[in-house]
Amino acid sequence: MKVNALIERTDNGYYSIACDGKIGNFCLGGFGDSVKDAKADFDSIVKEAQDSYIKEHGSLPEEFKEIIVDYKYDLQSFFNYFNWINISKFAKATGINESKMRQYKTGKAFASERTKATIETTIHRLSEELASVEL
Repeated sequence: MKVNALIERTDNGYYSIACDGKIGNFCLGGFGDSVKDAKADFDSIVKEAQDSYIKEHGSLPEEFKEIIVDYKYDLQSFFNYFNWINISKFAKATGINESKMRQYKTGKAFASERTKATIETTIHRLSEELASVEL
């Protein structure tokens, strides 16, 4: 089963995963102090939902055996999860002011749709460059 999951930083500083998928009566989601923790919580909820379904119905249908998650991130969550990205150099690669990029990272400012598209394009370009590396 393929599901869409949105990872966002909440107002209280935690990270949540909201998902459009369900296993039986279980809604899938996660919560944590970091994106990594929220993903781990999400994985445990999936396992719990699968176990509960088996307990209730005797077996797990094929569609619920493998969950493929398509994650989408808000900017704060993206930079939390990929915390190895140097924000100064990334800002330069996007052509966005470094100070403004730091505000996006911390949630003190919110990027417009156009700015988010620029950031996403840069992420994809850099990932293509990394994927083409041979050592």
